[in-house]
Amino acid sequence: MISAIFLLIGWLLGEGHVMSTIAFGASIIIGGYRLFQTGIKNLFRFTFDMKTLMTIAVIGAAIIGEWGEGATVVILFAISEALERYSMDKARQSIRSLMEIAPKEALIRRGEKEMLVEVEDIEIGDIMIVKPGQKIAMDGVVINGTSAVNQAAITGESVPVMKVNNDEVFAGTLNEEGLLEVKVTKRVDDSTIAKIIHLVEEAQAERAPSQAFVDRFAQYYTPLIMLVACGVAIIPPLLGGEWSTWIYQGLAVLVVGCPCALVVSTPVSIVTAIGNAARNGVLIKGGIHLEEMGAIKAMAFDKTGTLTRGVPVVTDFFPLQQGMDRAPQLLKIIAALEKRSQHPLASAILKKTEEEKLDYESVKVNEFSSITGKGVKGLIAGETYFVGSPQLLDETLSNGLAQEIKEKINALQIQGKTVIVAGSRTEALAVLAVADEVRENSRLVVEKLHSLGLKKTIMLTGDNKGTAQAIGQYAGVSEIKAELLPQDKLTFIKELQRKYERVAMVGDGINDAPALAAANVGIAMGGAGTDTALETADVALMADDLGKLPFTVKLSRKTLQIIKQNITFSLGIKLIALLLVIPGWLTLWIAIFADMGATLLVTLNSLRLLLVKDQK
Repeated sequence: MISAIFLLIGWLLGEGHVMSTIAFGASIIIGGYRLFQTGIKNLFRFTFDMKTLMTIAVIGAAIIGEWGEGATVVILFAISEALERYSMDKARQSIRSLMEIAPKEALIRRGEKEMLVEVEDIEIGDIMIVKPGQKIAMDGVVINGTSAVNQAAITGESVPVMKVNNDEVFAGTLNEEGLLEVKVTKRVDDSTIAKIIHLVEEAQAERAPSQAFVDRFAQYYTPLIMLVACGVAIIPPLLGGEWSTWIYQGLAVLVVGCPCALVVSTPVSIVTAIGNAARNGVLIKGGIHLEEMGAIKAMAFDKTGTLTRGVPVVTDFFPLQQGMDRAPQLLKIIAALEKRSQHPLASAILKKTEEEKLDYESVKVNEFSSITGKGVKGLIAGETYFVGSPQLLDETLSNGLAQEIKEKINALQIQGKTVIVAGSRTEALAVLAVADEVRENSRLVVEKLHSLGLKKTIMLTGDNKGTAQAIGQYAGVSEIKAELLPQDKLTFIKELQRKYERVAMVGDGINDAPALAAANVGIAMGGAGTDTALETADVALMADDLGKLPFTVKLSRKTLQIIKQNITFSLGIKLIALLLVIPGWLTLWIAIFADMGATLLVTLNSLRLLLVKDQK
């Protein structure tokens, strides 16, 4: 500010006046002190960057008596740096705001006593009381109460999520309705929000391939510009030109040659894009992954937990006996037996029974036993019941299962569902079908990815071919590979890379680790719920929402597009300005505006990435 005032005084006094020269000199020293400090050090170290060029240009302008233009260069360079800092701050603002959303203290109950405690002093195992309308201060598990919690700040989900006992909650989210008692599971520094902030800051600092190219280019470009400037200043006068004219032209070449716009072309874009992604519930762990994501041509999906929810549900229940009152009773009997089972599908049947509000706990089971690999049996109200695979009932019944029941079972199995049959020693009583629930938006997501230009979408699963075909066809993927072991998935990813070069793999961040690691971009589902996903994946979808994938691809591609625009424009404007040297038309003013104007336009172009939205 003081430097700008001295510059204004100098211009008002008019060039050639002693006092104006003093004012310009003061403006140069005050405004360019830090610039000269770095530039002169770099000059002695033979490190040629834009600050070295600017230092030589300003000192040269003063030597040939162009004090006003030298002072203007200093001021405009300072403005350019301030604009760059502003754009970086603007891009990082969404991440810094995350740090402010979690409360600094919480109401904690220890024993019979309730007290307000600073978050740094809260221990794992403390009981946190969160009232309606309050933000949750720590990560934890609900032990009492029911409420809708707005998790937008962490996961990007716009719709509040209902939380009940044993559900996980995150620091910084908003409790909207009921009173919750939460058992703290992580210290403040280990919370999900703390990890997100740390990882995003690391990601924004990481150099992307485009940035590495610009840095390498600048190493050779800067000394080349200095040689060109020396040639412009020395060669024409030796051939009869005016020394003062051509030294001025040489200094203008130095100014116009400063790679300011080129240097900021990539980092501002990367920081802006990563910040926008984080605000929308997508954690991209570095510029290299952002650029890779923008270049992918094929995407592989794990089935369980990715295209499906990874939670089995009862999709069909067919009582085989007449009478509406018989169905609830049968479901209670099946649930009472399955409660004692270790079978992974038992939870789906219990959940279905609870949804129907049936009291299966009251059903007394005697002589319960498990039939390895087939099912369970038990004595209820004096009658033996069997629940298990169709094979179990086919072997138990004297005449086996009726043909129409077998046809029903076969039809369900073709749909990729696991069939469970319940019966007594004399008859089959009910058929249930259990399946891993397909995500309702999986088909729309795959369609959007194809519309964005992805050449191939593939589902990789260890499940049987029938189940794989049913789910893959529903999701609309272009290829389905079933009955794969983890090493088979890894092999298939490598095959895809040979064919399509850039391949992304979407999984749950825990399983299929080799395939996720081998892919150009490993994308984990549900980053907010698992530390493993946050730590191992290149990209984490925080809300376990497959719908964020098209947004991530679109943002990454837009980032690559803007980086290319910035680099092309930065080099193009330099070339045009440098060509003005040939007729001797290049002035310090043109040089200043070519350099600073390009920097401003590149910065504003990068900030357009904040406008890329997640369209539902």
